Amino acid sequence: MKVKRRHKQLLLFLVISIAIILFIRVFLLFENGPEDVVEEFYGYEAEGEFGQLWDLFHSGMKEKFPNKADYIQNRAHVFMQHMEVETFGFEIGDSQKHKTWKVKDGSETLKNVYEVSVTQTFNSRFGKFSIQQSCFVAKEKGEWKILWDYNY
Repeated sequence: MKVKRRHKQLLLFLVISIAIILFIRVFLLFENGPEDVVEEFYGYEAEGEFGQLWDLFHSGMKEKFPNKADYIQNRAHVFMQHMEVETFGFEIGDSQKHKTWKVKDGSETLKNVYEVSVTQTFNSRFGKFSIQQSCFVAKEKGEWKILWDYNY
């Protein structure tokens, strides 16, 4: 009798352990990574949703562009009016992790920042052209946020 009871307890323990492991793996599978926020950012830009872009900025970027309305107007103006872009696509490249990184000299040192290569290809009145830019992604208040490099 004790052997049967022991087997049931062991079986119950194994089932619960497997369920916990599966739950953790599924949770990690659906957690957004740094590349996902870059994909989201440029997806919004391709759709002309410039306000959504600003919302994905890290607070360090919002210091550069403190007024959301001005950012939206300028970003749309540069691409849509100045360059007369009709459509564009983008490609997300590989990411590289940096243990520490700064937006520019003298700024706060950020930890565990990912550098993600992005190539935008524009179709415009001036022909087809591409811009390659590295985006940096850091967690802020538990969410991945976009930064650009101002180390020049």
